Amino acid sequence: MDALFSSIGAVFLAEIGDKTQLLALFLSLRFAQKHMIVLGIFLSCLINHLVSAYLGVWLAQWLHGPTLTWILGISFILIGLWLLKPDKAERPDDSQFHKYGVLLTTIILFFLAELGDKTQIATVILAAKFQVVTPVVLGTTIGMLLANAPVVYLGGWLMGKLPFKTIRIVACILFLLLGVCTLSSLLFR
Repeated sequence: MDALFSSIGAVFLAEIGDKTQLLALFLSLRFAQKHMIVLGIFLSCLINHLVSAYLGVWLAQWLHGPTLTWILGISFILIGLWLLKPDKAERPDDSQFHKYGVLLTTIILFFLAELGDKTQIATVILAAKFQVVTPVVLGTTIGMLLANAPVVYLGGWLMGKLPFKTIRIVACILFLLLGVCTLSSLLFR
């Protein structure tokens, strides 16, 4: 259960103000079929996070003891610091994808946007930390949906109400605490 709830919280917080959340807003303004956008986000994240979680578990099998703990702790701290840098609101060029329909367009654009993104890296790290795939993938995917589905359905209204800077700072602090707690376990062995 720790893996599930930690994954939900970490990805939900990391996703606030992220480029994929801005992509969700863009898609919701572009397409009328909101439920298909949310389904596309779900499918894209499920595929991306499955691959990422398996990579994390595989890495954990090869890196043992203090080495893994150092890597995890420092990675949490780096993601925390990365959260302080807001993503740029770039309008994706979906003209080449539009012909595929809303579902496939969403899947493709979200999958591409997630490559190397904070939430993908967080998924790898969480899977390595907990050394399980299913709870981490479920958690990270739920976290993505909790952050993005309201944006799809409520669009611009919601974006004007959320204090993104405050949320990024809180998320940064939580990731820094995860990193410090992970590294402090080295002291108490």
